[in-house]
Amino acid sequence: MRACLAEAAEGLRLLAPGVAWVTRENLHLTLKFLGNVETPRLAEVEGALAAAAAARPTYELDVRGLGAFPTRTRARVLWAGVGAGADETAALAAGVDAALAALGFAREGRDFAAHITLGRVREPRANPRLAEALDAGAAFGRQRVGRIALMRSELSPRGARYTELASLSLGP
Repeated sequence: MRACLAEAAEGLRLLAPGVAWVTRENLHLTLKFLGNVETPRLAEVEGALAAAAAARPTYELDVRGLGAFPTRTRARVLWAGVGAGADETAALAAGVDAALAALGFAREGRDFAAHITLGRVREPRANPRLAEALDAGAAFGRQRVGRIALMRSELSPRGARYTELASLSLGP
């Protein structure tokens, strides 16, 4: 699936100059962004995430469609969406949010929108050709979701570098 998503980003590259594209190995779906977490707290975060993951069954995720935040015509973030599995992903994100709220992390103020970021537009401006390309109904594939990961992200001039700190299995 990552290869299909990377190909979609490559196809948009000509229509959207000035985009910082996510590398293939960094494509992911974020359930909750925590910000800076002190090392001593990581064990309790991992425990809360393990409980939230175990409470949800494995499921199939269908990645399809392209879009942009805040709008297609004034894109800041280009993304691939989720078809089948969107409700399950939202429920998993809500469970993660609740588990971490119990540890004092702020609850999400916005509704969860399952997506995989493909790129960030450096200088947003109206781009009708890009908006048209985003309207094409692309299908990228289906994947079984059986785990979530606690990730560390470190920003560098070359982009984000991700390190998996823990892998937590979903329930049966």
